[in-house]
Amino acid sequence: MKKSFEVLNIRCEGCANTIDKKLRDKFPDIKIDLGCEPRIVTVDIKSEEDEEFLKETLRTLGYPLKDDKKDLLSSTGMFAKSLVSCAVGKITLEKKVPNQTKE
Repeated sequence: MKKSFEVLNIRCEGCANTIDKKLRDKFPDIKIDLGCEPRIVTVDIKSEEDEEFLKETLRTLGYPLKDDKKDLLSSTGMFAKSLVSCAVGKITLEKKVPNQTKE
């Protein structure tokens, strides 16, 4: 079943790239909406274990869910983790090169 989660600390394509790379094997059709705040991550959840895996992986990367406990949300460590994850995502972001045609 498709399920969407409001996730904090996702700021850019670098953040989305890190999340995508970390979760793509388990959730091949992951969608990360950068056009709203808080950002929305949508995946196909097949079990409670899938949902817990998703939430824990996001938290480990520094991206808590909007409805997480207040003490977790206000954690400076969580924000710092997200900055590192973002930087890694930017470095590993695959650049799309437009098709070039020879004339």
